[in-house]
Amino acid sequence: MKIELTLPESRVLGCLLEKEATTPENYPLSINALTNACNQKSNRDPVLNLGETEVQQVVDALVKKHLVSDRSGYGGRVTKYKHVFCNTEFGPLKFSEVERAILCELLVRGPQSPGELRTRCSRMATIADVAEVEVALRALGAHDSGPFVVRLPRQAGTRDARYAHLLSGDVQGTVAEEPADAPGPAVLPRSGLTERVQSLEAQVEALQREVAELRERLAIGQSTGA
Repeated sequence: MKIELTLPESRVLGCLLEKEATTPENYPLSINALTNACNQKSNRDPVLNLGETEVQQVVDALVKKHLVSDRSGYGGRVTKYKHVFCNTEFGPLKFSEVERAILCELLVRGPQSPGELRTRCSRMATIADVAEVEVALRALGAHDSGPFVVRLPRQAGTRDARYAHLLSGDVQGTVAEEPADAPGPAVLPRSGLTERVQSLEAQVEALQREVAELRERLAIGQSTGA
């Protein structure tokens, strides 16, 4: 499925996904409510300042792309909108609760690490640990209609790599991580091999964390026994 979203379109779609999950009693959203959601100062990166007219234009564009609907009569005199991007009765895209929450967070807040996603997605889905997020990220990266996410190179001074959504096209700067003396980073091709490497790296990181936790528990047990 080929989807190319602008930043305002990503924000509007992400907000509709978010409010459907977090405040279902107020969903679907009017243009006024959607504008307020897009311009929130919290849980948004970057912070935007969109006007209602601009949001209406963005919504109209998403309706033409069959990602938003204003049909079915939601009651009242004010037109309200809902997404038809995924997990709808007639839409082809189906995601798990965790996968859906991850895409929502990446749309409204940009690239994030698995740890950040676990914390921020918990308001929309029940997540046991970071490993569950990593499993969902791998599934989104290998989705039959995707890929929908990509792993970014680890930034200097950070422990974990971040992930970005691919609903706005290819992400610039997606490169293979190489030693400092390498002749230069090579662009990762979006292929089955790349996805397998990303999956294996995520598994290794998860195993390293588990080993560290086991060592810590063993050290505490030995100290208590002493």
